Amino acid sequence: MAGLGGLRNTVRQELVARQLDEQLDACFPQSAGAHARRRLRVLDIGPGQGTQSLRLARLGHLVTGLESDPVMLVALRQAVAAEPPDVRERFVVLRGDGRETGRHFGPACFDVVLCHGVLMYVPDPEPLLAALARVLTPGGLLSLLVRNGDALAMRAGLLGDWAAALGAFGTDAYTNRLGLSTRADHRATLTAVLEGIGVPLRSWYGVRVFTDTARDGTPAPADPHELEGLLAAEEQAGRLDPYRAVAALLHLCGVRG
Repeated sequence: MAGLGGLRNTVRQELVARQLDEQLDACFPQSAGAHARRRLRVLDIGPGQGTQSLRLARLGHLVTGLESDPVMLVALRQAVAAEPPDVRERFVVLRGDGRETGRHFGPACFDVVLCHGVLMYVPDPEPLLAALARVLTPGGLLSLLVRNGDALAMRAGLLGDWAAALGAFGTDAYTNRLGLSTRADHRATLTAVLEGIGVPLRSWYGVRVFTDTARDGTPAPADPHELEGLLAAEEQAGRLDPYRAVAALLHLCGVRG
């Protein structure tokens, strides 16, 4: 993916794209003899600049981006406007909050729902997740990217900030790199919530095991071979225990029963 910015965002977006494609292939297998993957109806909650949702629209899927932040809404509309006409036709931008999907959509009207980097800004994730489950079709995929509450001390500890590392134990609260007070999620807790709303966890991955301590502005390697080696190491670590359990982010994928 071009134009992803620094190293940390490159790793995040590349790994999530690979993991998401793996889950899409598993949930919506291509029919024998078919020449193209089934066209899916995708809802992206809080898509930001639309990295993942625009990628899916370019692949031929029908995408709706639901964004509540006015600044990011402008950025998303600008990003969609810069796409070729066929991609623009497949992408709808709406202003709204994911907790209020009932105001915008009927039940069971999306095959895929993405909610990446949103739960950390929501005090109680369960109402939002229940609202997302409602709009998923049976067999539909829910993709969540959350801050890993089981590894909040890792970044500070690896950077030698012992006070911050000690303060991270026993809490879900943290201040992100934008200076905003946010909240982390625990995999066991989200697994129970997903089970309760009828979207049991199918698979989970770690994202940014090795590169989360990179400074803001650190560029991704310019050498494509070096970059691919880095991504391969991160991808492997994100699939294997015990590495994935201490990743900065968790990518959880549930399927509606």
